[in-house]
Amino acid sequence: MRISTSFFLVAAVGMIYAIAATPAATGCDVPFGDQSRTAGIVGAWEPIKNVNDPHIQMLGGWAVSEYGNHANCRLKFHRVVRGRQQYVSGAEYELIIDASPELVGRKEGWYKAVVYEQGWSNVRHLVSFSRA
Repeated sequence: MRISTSFFLVAAVGMIYAIAATPAATGCDVPFGDQSRTAGIVGAWEPIKNVNDPHIQMLGGWAVSEYGNHANCRLKFHRVVRGRQQYVSGAEYELIIDASPELVGRKEGWYKAVVYEQGWSNVRHLVSFSRA
């Protein structure tokens, strides 16, 4: 039973990696990743109690930076304004991020990022990123 559970978790992480490795999008309003993935396999979503936690803010900045690596858009990270989390062989965070395009004249906005992080193995993936 333990071997099949481990295999399932490895397969799930592999699928998350494949989604995160999707070719580049074009533009700030183009979603990245699998937008339907807002719930994990197990574990309930719960609100992040302290969005000002340095780790949560770091994850928001990382998500914006990672999105910029896949999209034809550079965003300036301001802050994470709210979010929720669940634990699925690691942690999955759904973050609402205040950011603005670096081009002058474009409006600031909120973006939704889903980040998967497995702290003990230093794995982090941007699952999806879109306008909120």
